[in-house]
Amino acid sequence: MQAGTRGDDVSVPASVLTIAAGRPVRVVWRNELGGLTCEIGAAADRCFVKWTPNTSTLDPDNERVRLAWAIGFTAVPAVLDHGRDGDGAWIVTSALPGESAVAERWTAHPAAAVATIGAGMRTFHDALPVAACPFSWSVEDRLADIRRRAALGRIQPDRWHAHHRHLDLDGAIAILERPPPIDRLVVCHGDTCAPNTIIADNGRCAGHVDLGALGIADRWADLAIATWSTEWNYGAGWESALLAAYGVTPDEERTRYYRLLWDLGP
Repeated sequence: MQAGTRGDDVSVPASVLTIAAGRPVRVVWRNELGGLTCEIGAAADRCFVKWTPNTSTLDPDNERVRLAWAIGFTAVPAVLDHGRDGDGAWIVTSALPGESAVAERWTAHPAAAVATIGAGMRTFHDALPVAACPFSWSVEDRLADIRRRAALGRIQPDRWHAHHRHLDLDGAIAILERPPPIDRLVVCHGDTCAPNTIIADNGRCAGHVDLGALGIADRWADLAIATWSTEWNYGAGWESALLAAYGVTPDEERTRYYRLLWDLGP
């Protein structure tokens, strides 16, 4: 499962400084694979650069092509530029009008934030056409990637969530090989952790960011992680509120399954 930290005390790559062209640069996120998200400029001049080192298994082009497709149906950042050099690859995107759902303003009012995340996720799922989507995030595809990385020794059970550490790798994969029936196929966001919902000043969802895994899957692949993230970002007790705002009742079986699948992911 990919994670990260705030970008304090991180060196900004030369390519990002070139893109900034003298404008202020702030590293807002660093993932555990060395990738950076940088905010450039301020106010109407703002944009973001997602930079990935060449040593990373992640490719920002995955997000670039998904953003280019999704922007025709829902509120996501526009891709302004992209490139690659000897150190890494990057995409430059526009800024959405609002703040992350984990900005201090919203963590101080979790009920409002969680309701917006749930409603925004439902709007996202309803807006994106499954029949026209060229991308998959299916259990089959994700399991194939898990098996590939397991064979290469690239899955570390000691980094799983505490809920799953009683399992060994073979046992976890055996569980994942028995997925629950699909509830509803949608175009999933692919990383519904709370920071990826942007909330406008009026409290409504202004759009979504970080769409590198977008693809067709059961909606519970998104909902299981969105509800899990409320615990990480706002504390216990907010899962039902998010599901109510989305308009669905809790599903413990699918939630357990898709959280384990997420934990074994890249």
